[in-house]
Amino acid sequence: MEIQSSFSLKDYNSFGIDQTAEAFVSVHSEAELKEALTLKDYPKKFILGGGSNLLLTRPLEGLCIHINTKGIQVIEEDEETVIVEAMAGENWHNFVQWSIERGYGGMENLSLIPGNVGTASIQNIGAYGVELKDVFISCSAIALNDLHEKEFNLEAAAFGYRNSVFKTTARGKYVITRLRVRLTKTKHQLNIAYGAIKEALGKLPPNPKNIGAAVIAIRQSKLPNPKEIGNSGSFFKNPVIAKKHYCQLQEKHPTIPSYPVNSEQVKVPAGWLIDTLGFKGYRKGDAGVHKHQALVLVNYGEAKGEELLALANEIQQKVKEAFDISLETEVNII
Repeated sequence: MEIQSSFSLKDYNSFGIDQTAEAFVSVHSEAELKEALTLKDYPKKFILGGGSNLLLTRPLEGLCIHINTKGIQVIEEDEETVIVEAMAGENWHNFVQWSIERGYGGMENLSLIPGNVGTASIQNIGAYGVELKDVFISCSAIALNDLHEKEFNLEAAAFGYRNSVFKTTARGKYVITRLRVRLTKTKHQLNIAYGAIKEALGKLPPNPKNIGAAVIAIRQSKLPNPKEIGNSGSFFKNPVIAKKHYCQLQEKHPTIPSYPVNSEQVKVPAGWLIDTLGFKGYRKGDAGVHKHQALVLVNYGEAKGEELLALANEIQQKVKEAFDISLETEVNII
């Protein structure tokens, strides 16, 4: 285990922001993780996963612990289902592809979501009508204060829309180490009703492999590759508003789309709100809004985290003024 000082995090966050960590260590096992957590020379510790849901606006004080644990294994199965465990440092998309290649269903709609397995539970990642909670069994975590290990089942994880207990009452208290999901071997519960999946499938039969490929094609056509243009995917959550509020907006904006949430609320696409205000393709220096997807903020080269945050704040202010809707960020801002 090697600790490095004044370490550049440019290659460790998908925005490509060139901020530094006072100290940095990459851990490859749970034993190394516990050792790093007990280092008394660094009272402040920051846990870093894939860096795909992170906007750095300042240097990190203390020790940045990069979770780089690997491993995927089947731990239980029967004729119809399989329980798979993945280590927190595994790349999420690689995990999804691993499952699809073995004929397992349940995560295909979550293909090409950036980030690692460990942070998937924090965010309750979701796409095209499917969320992690739909396949989630449990995750293991280590408490930062006393290093005891705890299991969080579906109820304890308290998942909501891009939310979990790890973003509320347990925020900053645990490091997720493993994730377990239940996938199908037969009788797959396929979801092709959301977005353009059905169109992308064409005449191909709907199965996990084809749906996964369709989702990848759709995402690649709409979203920039972080390796080419720095970004963190969707920067804002899709807001949930009262139906009464939506009907009032509909009078002024007849084409405003929505998705039902319950009898009293609907979800409005944040990208539509931002696009309607003319922000798609907007650029200020190297900080901008992607030309194909208004929900995605991008770093065209040397943008600073503060510049991207200022752009996000400007968008939030304009959306509030125009629609009386408060946009929340999906991205963790440091």
